[in-house]
Amino acid sequence: MSNSSFVSGLRCRVCGKTYPVEAINFCTDDFGPLEVVYDYTSLGKSVSRDAVSRRAPGLWRYRELLPLNGGPTVGLQVGGTPLVRADRLAAALGVDTVYVKNDAVNYPTLSFKDRVVAVALSKAIEFGFDTVGCASTGNLANSVAANAAAAGLDAYVFIPADLERAKVLGSTIYGARVVGVTGTYDEVNRLCTQVAFKYGWGFVNINLRPFYAEGSKTVGFEIAEQLGWRLPRHVVVPMAGGSLIGKVHKAFEELQRLGWVDQSPVSMYGAQATGCNPISDAVRNNRETHRPVRRPQTIAKSLAIGDPADGYFAGKLIRESGGWAEDVDDGAIVAGIELLARTEGIFAETAGGVTVAVAKKLIEQGRIPRDEEIVLCITGNGLKTQEAVAGVNAEPAVIRPSLDAVVDLLAQAPPRVRRQPALV
Repeated sequence: MSNSSFVSGLRCRVCGKTYPVEAINFCTDDFGPLEVVYDYTSLGKSVSRDAVSRRAPGLWRYRELLPLNGGPTVGLQVGGTPLVRADRLAAALGVDTVYVKNDAVNYPTLSFKDRVVAVALSKAIEFGFDTVGCASTGNLANSVAANAAAAGLDAYVFIPADLERAKVLGSTIYGARVVGVTGTYDEVNRLCTQVAFKYGWGFVNINLRPFYAEGSKTVGFEIAEQLGWRLPRHVVVPMAGGSLIGKVHKAFEELQRLGWVDQSPVSMYGAQATGCNPISDAVRNNRETHRPVRRPQTIAKSLAIGDPADGYFAGKLIRESGGWAEDVDDGAIVAGIELLARTEGIFAETAGGVTVAVAKKLIEQGRIPRDEEIVLCITGNGLKTQEAVAGVNAEPAVIRPSLDAVVDLLAQAPPRVRRQPALV
């Protein structure tokens, strides 16, 4: 697999100043974030939608729209996750059509972060880094550790010290050096910025961030292709740093620009936890800039970024697209996890519970019409955050190994009649 890069450089999202392709993530004039810029004219002449459709599944089928000079070297099996038509969930929410983009089954670490890491570490190898790292609330730590191990790179992963145990184990098992920091994610991130510059390492969400973030676009590419090369009407996305919602929308814009999908409106909705809601709070109160949350308090630790790097841009996109942002408390998060699991058999982590619960809230508010198509982005697997639902469900019944015991059990609690909604 090869790729002739169509990247024309990096550009500041605040002032527009351009930079060459290098491991830098901020503008030296105003400290605005940098974004990858492509030559869409040349790209459109070199690859077609039909050519992409004939390629193997996975995020690299869209390789011309990703920022590599050559072929990928990391994460060759990442992406290609299902878009599930969720009719039982739709019935429970009282709407016509719901799809679930299920990155809870992404390879290899069961979250959408495998997409961004595959791109970032492939770029890190192009730049010549042999040591990589990240600041993480959990899923990114797992993905950097796993993909770095597969690529033969040394990895340092910095996390808040109170992270869920499964996510800590899901990083140490791969041999990465995992460092717990007694502080919030924002404090961890500031520390990692200092480490990256002192040691010259490639931190995927710091000096490699412009390239890392582009991997999120593949969620949007896949949604459009899986819908038959068309855009959805409403999309609900969980927000931590605020990058994912922007990159999914950027994917839709790129597909329209290339003529691969028809021009059509897409409203973007951001989902946060009430215990860490800087972006949704800014949107609801019509403020352009968010107010940082100094001490996040939520079970949705993967979304607990109090000062999101892309908060301003996420809020701006939400308003301009005609969407909205909301947040939900811990009880609603658990209920959202259970609702998705019991209607569709999809076990999402706490961020998924946030997405489902916020979608329910937006539907009840009338902000998302009940008769229009909705896509929910599920970004991580519930096996990573089992603590959130531990003790909520009934303990298994324990019986003797006899049929009479089963008869007695069913007499006490008859089986429920389950009705499957009609599929169309």
